[in-house]
Amino acid sequence: MRSSSYSVMPGAARSGRRTALRALIVLAFSTSVVTTVPAARADTTVPTTPTALAAGPYMGWSSWSMQSSKYPGLNPDGDYSYLTEANVLEQTDAMASKLKKYGYEYVNIDAGWWRDKTWKPEFDAYARQKADPDRFPHGMKSVADHIHAKGLKAGIYLPAGLEKEAYGDGKTPIANAADCTTADIVYGDLRTTNGWDSAYKLDFSKPCAQRYIDSQAQLVADWGYDFLKLDGVGPGSGKSGDQYDNVADVAAWNKAIAAAGRPVHLEISWSLDIGHAADWKKYSNGWRIDTDVECYCNTLVSWENSVDDRWDDAPGWTRHAGPGGWNDLDSLDVGNGAMDGLTKAERQSYATLWAIAKSPLYTGDDLTELDSYGVSLLTNREVIALNQGSAPPARPVTPSDPQQVWAARNANGSYTVALFNLSDAPASVTADWSALGFTGKAGVRDLWNHENLGTYRNKVTQALPAHGSRLFTVTPNGAAVTWKGYEAEAPANTLSGNASVGDCGACSGDHKVGNLYGGGRLRFNDIAVDKAGTYMVKVAYISGDARSADVSANGNGATRHKFPSTGDWGSVETVSVPVTLKAGSNTITFDSGSGYAPDIDRIDVPKSS
Repeated sequence: MRSSSYSVMPGAARSGRRTALRALIVLAFSTSVVTTVPAARADTTVPTTPTALAAGPYMGWSSWSMQSSKYPGLNPDGDYSYLTEANVLEQTDAMASKLKKYGYEYVNIDAGWWRDKTWKPEFDAYARQKADPDRFPHGMKSVADHIHAKGLKAGIYLPAGLEKEAYGDGKTPIANAADCTTADIVYGDLRTTNGWDSAYKLDFSKPCAQRYIDSQAQLVADWGYDFLKLDGVGPGSGKSGDQYDNVADVAAWNKAIAAAGRPVHLEISWSLDIGHAADWKKYSNGWRIDTDVECYCNTLVSWENSVDDRWDDAPGWTRHAGPGGWNDLDSLDVGNGAMDGLTKAERQSYATLWAIAKSPLYTGDDLTELDSYGVSLLTNREVIALNQGSAPPARPVTPSDPQQVWAARNANGSYTVALFNLSDAPASVTADWSALGFTGKAGVRDLWNHENLGTYRNKVTQALPAHGSRLFTVTPNGAAVTWKGYEAEAPANTLSGNASVGDCGACSGDHKVGNLYGGGRLRFNDIAVDKAGTYMVKVAYISGDARSADVSANGNGATRHKFPSTGDWGSVETVSVPVTLKAGSNTITFDSGSGYAPDIDRIDVPKSS
């Protein structure tokens, strides 16, 4: 399930963007107790190696998008009632016949498989979730067997912690763990955890807690599941602090899966704290970086809630993705036309970002009702090869403005280049070759249309509709750009307001200029070029969140640019900004305005425009 799914009836998510929590709440949730006692952690010394399971981003289908939608007919027996054995098997058969040959393989059952249509749960005698007999009358193993019979892989879902309803006054025994009961696996004060406070926090200083996770992992393996989504994980899922630190839970699952005798892909959710990226990479195969993509409305998604958020939220995570673990942008709902809730241009942009960011490609669409355009997006072999291949994830090479360019250098020397117009009106977008590091001619291939567009000199410009995109492979035939670098901390520069020089181990000169806020300014002086023109100035910067700055030259009118997050305050990234310079000596100024600007490491100016 997603950020707002689970024991509290799903619905709440990003503040100000989603509806309030659904009225139906399990009454036992009112027993939560908040404390500040530090969380115990499981042994983290020998994690399993996840690489073999996630050599590339996984591909498949998930039930949650249709479960969460108000689209007419999807949930006829009440909210989230779509999830049934019959519907899962129908989608399995459709995926096997339509998408399997393109690499789609996981059929993932999301939240609610152990809850009836009023959200009342079922548990076995050992506090483990048990299939609701109405939703899944033949049980979970039977479903996995059917999925496997189609040559596909089966996925299942669980929340972090011990569900409150499973506690049983602390007397419920733990499977294969003599003398362990539910009282022996949680904290004595019954502090709650996960994104909904719907479970008691496991105390991994007690050996019985690991035994409980072992028993859950063994059950998942015995049923034949190949994928587990662990949801409500913190720090993240809208929560922080020791009570919601579930790193020990993820480590325990990693350990338990290794001992269960079946390879299981472990995916964790949602809006995970990037400050714990090393933990997520160590113990899991993928991590949801953001809130739900679903709109919880009368379609599956909408552009504003929250497909468009990913362009801002993905860049900081880019460097953390690679074989063994991937940045999960959530479901790719582009296949059903009207039910998706998007224009064709939006559907292509959505699929383009997911592909170039190397996100898992799992759709939440009704696979029995794919339209022809949706099929073309989901089955484009060139785009799938890009997502599944060895190239690194793309990231922005221009600021995160309404018109932006993302790129990644491929092993063969070509570039993946995506142009996006995120504004609400048509606009032209230009990819300047100097932002990629070369000048001159380059061949351009359109991946979505399988078309070679010919040779372009120095740049390619495309007129795009609102929320539109293009996706290219660019093959350079020119020369590398030659640059002249200028350090931000150089004595020749002028600092105003709060701006100051600080240490920076990741920066090129071990220093940066920071404290650019409330009118703070950094002016680079004596920027020399041979001829007048517009130059793509490469800006090296640090910014733990997306921040904006006014950029100007020679005291002329400034342009405000938003610099995408670098993920933390210790990593340097670059974007290229167009600046019009005169022949001879120039100044380039970065002004915070009334807000906060990124810290600046240096700029590099091409020797020719």
